[in-house]
Amino acid sequence: MKTYYFTEDHLLFRQSLRDFLDKEAMPYIDEWEEQRRIPKVFWQKFGAMGYFGLNFPEDYGGSNLDFFYSVILVEEVSKCFSGGFAILPMVQSYMSTPYILSHGSAQLKQKYLPGAIAGDLICSIAISEPGAGSDVMNIQTKAIRDGDHYVVNGSKTFITNGVYGDFIVTVVKTDPSAGANGISLLVIDRNTAGVSARKLKKLGWHASDTAELSFDEVRVPVENLIGEEGKGFYYLMGGLQLERLVGAISSIGSCDAALTYTLQYMAERKAFGRSINKFQVLRHRIAQMAAEMEANRYFIYHCCQLHNDGAYAVKESSMAKLLGTELCNKVATECLQFFGGYGYMEDYKVARIFRDARIGTIGAGTSEVMREIIAKMVIDGQEYKEA
Repeated sequence: MKTYYFTEDHLLFRQSLRDFLDKEAMPYIDEWEEQRRIPKVFWQKFGAMGYFGLNFPEDYGGSNLDFFYSVILVEEVSKCFSGGFAILPMVQSYMSTPYILSHGSAQLKQKYLPGAIAGDLICSIAISEPGAGSDVMNIQTKAIRDGDHYVVNGSKTFITNGVYGDFIVTVVKTDPSAGANGISLLVIDRNTAGVSARKLKKLGWHASDTAELSFDEVRVPVENLIGEEGKGFYYLMGGLQLERLVGAISSIGSCDAALTYTLQYMAERKAFGRSINKFQVLRHRIAQMAAEMEANRYFIYHCCQLHNDGAYAVKESSMAKLLGTELCNKVATECLQFFGGYGYMEDYKVARIFRDARIGTIGAGTSEVMREIIAKMVIDGQEYKEA
């Protein structure tokens, strides 16, 4: 669909990406869900196509394209009926490596970005801990300097790519007594001595690996510090806007896939002598849902335009993430209901859609946190400025 936000080149890119996914991913999605893992060779193919580096400089193997190419990428991977499949490129390109690109040294960028963009290295971001999720200030993982190294001790949980990944952008306390000014970002190689991972069993996102990570006297070279010591909290506050916006974009693709799949079923399923898409009560629920999806889509695109233009849109990104993921939950629930008893069967993709959608209102800041951020800005006049 041609819109104000997408050029002819964008549309050609969408089609070529869709062709790639239909050939290289869709025939294997169910298998990867069962195996709880996606083979690395696929991500190397993905990287070879340039999909990990759309917004990255050419110096590191990227394409330096505008943000709407990434909008298309996130939408299309989110239409593959596997949240576990979609989350890896989102974490890789928009939630972890951007911190290295924006704040890392030239040495750090050269060490990690070309491999990540090529798909040879898989990255994760480690923020949440068993006792600290949205409350980043309360993290307990410490990185105490010892000569040319930091010694890291602590644990992280709910870490996507934490089992099979290659390196971890890790939020640590380099000065436990300094509050927000004591938080830093370190790149930790996954195979470093003292790093261990326990794979978690999840309600959804089965194709992705999610870990509880432990750090026991892990020695990390000082040059693996991202940016300045003590500035990690402020780097995170800037980076989370993109993470939340990407979560909102993903909800568009997920909703589109759910609705398309459901409409096909409703056209084929008959009850009382006619297909169930002829019953007014169901038709009107579909109409309502489609209207909400379209309104949500164009608000999110507006937020994407703000990001593309360089705006630090905290309020809008928080609203997009809140509304998009809440709607995705609603659409998944409604669509499952239209399938009746079959919706409860794993043989139908709507069951997986339902399970996978549920994380949206939790990850990258819960809906409750999004509402509080919005309330502070709308009611209290709070302003957030880019660090």
